[in-house]
Amino acid sequence: MNADLLFDPLFAEPFITGLVFAILLPLLGCYLRLRDEWLAALAFAQTAAAGSLLAMLFGLPLALGGLAAAGLAATLKHAFEGATRGTQGAAYAMLLLLGWGISVLLVANLPLAERMGHALFDGQLYFTERSHLVSAGGFALLSFFTLRWLSRRLLLAHFFPDFFRARGLSERRAHFVFDLLVAGALALATMSVGVMGAFALIFVPPLIAFNWGNGWHGALLLALSSAFLAYVAAFALALVLDQPFGPLLGLLLVATGVCSALLRSLMGRD
Repeated sequence: MNADLLFDPLFAEPFITGLVFAILLPLLGCYLRLRDEWLAALAFAQTAAAGSLLAMLFGLPLALGGLAAAGLAATLKHAFEGATRGTQGAAYAMLLLLGWGISVLLVANLPLAERMGHALFDGQLYFTERSHLVSAGGFALLSFFTLRWLSRRLLLAHFFPDFFRARGLSERRAHFVFDLLVAGALALATMSVGVMGAFALIFVPPLIAFNWGNGWHGALLLALSSAFLAYVAAFALALVLDQPFGPLLGLLLVATGVCSALLRSLMGRD
């Protein structure tokens, strides 16, 4: 155990990089939970990891490959859903299997891809560079401004589905832009907190928030708070105990989610 690492300036930038995603991903996750599309997050993250490995194979930047693959996945999901309505998430499952298959084949056949694959799936937050922080911060700002335009449309499409049809409009453009935001955020997050760490941040805090939040804004605040506390605790424990960050973050979020569900059950809340 080495508590001095908590105050080492070397880990300041990685901490802020992960913190950006600990704020952005739960926010996006609340809209995914609202639309019951949380499985899309895992599909996008897995596809982004496959794209990063393919980019490494061709000597291209990993982030570029991840963003391109995740953007393509969002486009395919959008097109697939438009052509096959009522498939109950079939598009997500297909993308998940596609990304998983490509990743496993690359990891099994290329030594360098094997090492990078472990880093992408387990997370490499402590080895991130300033470029990761800059890209994370820039994308987060873009996402926050875009969500200001998207939020009302996404909420109207969910709670008042006839609103757009009555005006001869379609909500699909707003959904597509949102899918691109989610895919891009997960592609960048995969490069630092890992596939499952990113999925844990986008899935568990909204799950907790929807059980306890008092209204939409209350749920957003609760999701951000639970993600922030779990992230800070995981970062500190991983440094002090010399353990991988991603699994600790996932376990802390799962423990928080289980405790939340048990407490809700004991209190008799419906």
